[in-house]
Amino acid sequence: MITELNRLIDLVESRLTDEIDVARLATDLGTTEYHLRRMFSSLAGMPLSDYVRRRRMTVAATDVAAGDPVLDVAVRYGYGSAEAFGRAFRAVHGSRPADVRAHGGPLRSQPQLRFRLTVEGSSPMDTRLTDRPAFRLVGHAARVPLIHEGVNPHIRAHVASLPAAEHERLKALGDTEPAGLLQVSADVDPDHTEGSELTFLHGVALDAGTETPEDLDVIEVAAGAWVVFRSSGDYPAVLQETYAASATEWFPANPWRLRPGPSIVAVLERAADFSTATTELWMPVERS
Repeated sequence: MITELNRLIDLVESRLTDEIDVARLATDLGTTEYHLRRMFSSLAGMPLSDYVRRRRMTVAATDVAAGDPVLDVAVRYGYGSAEAFGRAFRAVHGSRPADVRAHGGPLRSQPQLRFRLTVEGSSPMDTRLTDRPAFRLVGHAARVPLIHEGVNPHIRAHVASLPAAEHERLKALGDTEPAGLLQVSADVDPDHTEGSELTFLHGVALDAGTETPEDLDVIEVAAGAWVVFRSSGDYPAVLQETYAASATEWFPANPWRLRPGPSIVAVLERAADFSTATTELWMPVERS
């Protein structure tokens, strides 16, 4: 995977003035666009689309400083007008093209990335693989923004708005794995851009043949393989660390890649104040 990501960086660099077809690049690299975007954002700390935009504006700043007409530079890097280019330029550099031409800056350059393998994983990950038939996730859903670190207040407010009796009702409904009350993230931006919206569902898993109450939201889940990471400790920090370790340690070491589908957190045990918890993180995968 490290080799694939570095080839992606080289391909992006060679096509900064062209339209970049990420799906085609993924096919050329022998993987999928979904997996490529997810792994890039997890390891680089930024979405692939942001990296491409920053690299384009870094190279474009050299052209602007050299005296090329702004409209020519805008067209060269895929912008339909000098105004649109100027907005993108300022978003990256914090200055206008005119400022760069007159004063040489200020500029905020994005270096070309290079991924390297480091020795980690001194502590084994508690992981299992399982094949599951089609099932459905049912419960109460809401659209919330993606937050990478700390407690997501929108999710917390959504769960807190449900009466205690509803939690008990949901637990009684669940009849298949993943067991127990679940925290489901679906329709997530493949780039995992912070602030982008996702569908969060607080609910349980039902067998595909089980009748679903009409007042509950439903996410249908296709049959397939899943990797399940078990972790215990401070919540939600240990869960977020598990997400990160899946990208930095598990996927590079195993012949599996992510496939489209929801990620699911099953809370197996927790403190009364939810400060600590034992969880299982379910992620849909396929052989790479």
